[in-house]
Amino acid sequence: MNSEVSKSKLRSVFLGKRLELSQGRHEELSFDIANLCLKLPIWNFEYFHLFLPIKSKAEIDTSLILTMLQGRDKQVIIPKVIGKNLEHILLTDSTKIRVNSWGIPEPDKGILIDPKHIDVIFIPLLGYDKIGNRIGYGKGFYDNFLVNCKPEVLKIGLSFFKPVDKIFEVHANDIPLDYCVNPEEIINFS
Repeated sequence: MNSEVSKSKLRSVFLGKRLELSQGRHEELSFDIANLCLKLPIWNFEYFHLFLPIKSKAEIDTSLILTMLQGRDKQVIIPKVIGKNLEHILLTDSTKIRVNSWGIPEPDKGILIDPKHIDVIFIPLLGYDKIGNRIGYGKGFYDNFLVNCKPEVLKIGLSFFKPVDKIFEVHANDIPLDYCVNPEEIINFS
């Protein structure tokens, strides 16, 4: 995909590619991504923001990453959709997870964490390019969230696929990734 393609077309292409994955292949690729995450320079940090996958959109299974974080006694924060924004809730043993009307698993309630405390954010995305620009679902949840984080927060995309050459519809408020992990490699954009 080298020619100029709109974000909406890229969203459609990458969502289609994800939905075509068999369950076995989806699990295998999610496992490969989780294993590569062990090589990221993030394990000295404490506060990790992790999305839970939307099954109907075949998002990467982040349960393996969650298990790794919990096994290393990291503080895990899970997003909750509130209107057009996200709240950030500390995952504890008593946190109840419910699926919202958009199919997003999220905490029912819990301890709110200020985005400025978060060290590492795993970001769901549909696609990304070779310089770290990302394509999400177009609702702006993560852009609105990332502007409220500390400047040095590490932004890590997770994708089943390689990057496209260039995303052409990049706006001033689009915040690029620091890293993206796909099943074959970690790409460092800094």
